[in-house]
Amino acid sequence: MQETLTKNNPKDWSWRFWALVPLYPYNRRRTIRTEIVKDTIWTFDQTQGIIYVVVPIRMTVVKLSEGGLLVYAPVAPTPECIRLVKELVAKHGEVKYIILPTVSGLEHKVFVVPFARYFPNSQIFIVPKQWSFPLNLPLSWLGFPRKRTNILPADSSKVPFADEFDYAVLDIDLGGRPFGEVAFFHKRSHTLLVTDAVISIPEEPPEIVQLDPYPLLFHAKDNAFDIIEDTQENRRKGWQRISLFAFYFRPSVLETIPLGKAFLDAFKVSERSKQAYFGLYPFKWKDNWQQSFEALRGGGRLFVAPILQTLILNRAPKETITWADRVASWNFHRIIPCHFDSPINANSQQFRQAFTFLEKQHFLINSSYRTVTNTLPEEDFELLREIEDKLNKIGIIQPRKEKV
Repeated sequence: MQETLTKNNPKDWSWRFWALVPLYPYNRRRTIRTEIVKDTIWTFDQTQGIIYVVVPIRMTVVKLSEGGLLVYAPVAPTPECIRLVKELVAKHGEVKYIILPTVSGLEHKVFVVPFARYFPNSQIFIVPKQWSFPLNLPLSWLGFPRKRTNILPADSSKVPFADEFDYAVLDIDLGGRPFGEVAFFHKRSHTLLVTDAVISIPEEPPEIVQLDPYPLLFHAKDNAFDIIEDTQENRRKGWQRISLFAFYFRPSVLETIPLGKAFLDAFKVSERSKQAYFGLYPFKWKDNWQQSFEALRGGGRLFVAPILQTLILNRAPKETITWADRVASWNFHRIIPCHFDSPINANSQQFRQAFTFLEKQHFLINSSYRTVTNTLPEEDFELLREIEDKLNKIGIIQPRKEKV
């Protein structure tokens, strides 16, 4: 793989509309372009996060066989990002198609319209049943150009790029607001593009996250008053803790204390050496936190994020399994998600296996059945279960359904 990073020029990283979705790093976003398949597929990585829980967000660009480009899940169109895209345009042809692959992912939706303005001849294709919050406004009111915006039809043979791509839309009714995303299969390169459905966690922090190591070093601290040396070991430590935060919000290896006590204790100078939480932040890590990370990562396997397991996909296990079966019918050996590790060397069997948490007992592999279990520790789901119960009580999501 070949990476491209432009010179350090803060003006090139500017994202003017950061306040629409005020996520870290706010108005400055670096971009790394990586060639995944020579002269065919490129990824564009940026970062996003909350309270220094910073993870990659990714756009994928695919060259069409007859010239031109298809863009899946645009990222922030900073000057740096657009210049890197236009370098591909100069060599491989104009951007013809832009895909908004999700219904619920605001961090993906917000970039589509401003990105499309740089490529006025492109057609935008979006997942059906789009909605906005707090008011459910028409797409044109949200800036989507009427003449260039198209709904992806259920029949994937009806789109102008059908010869090169197949796709499948996952559509789940959560009881008022739908959840949906579309998986794209590039036939020629045997590559699957997904948004949030499956991910894999690298052991080392991704290159895009290391461009600004402060969040990594912040989470590497064991004490608010620690002075952390910038080493690869500390960056790794911070990254692994960030991953636990990102997926569980409050994993079992994280201890919390009342906020008032945190404020009081943080300023007891004589007890500083005894404090194991981050100053004004009321939490501290247990000694076995790394075991929890290893259980989550599972050696770099494909899996479905805990929040999707707990709050989304278990509302429609049958529909999800049907979708996963269709995706698994494609002959891919590479997966590019919009977050965390990429590209992932994985095939259809490994993709399908990630969804066995929705099944009661068995999973078919090579015409033989074997028992499967969810390897993620149940105790790490505690906060997500609490959130699930509260959302159920106020009617935001429907009760979970029985496994299939």
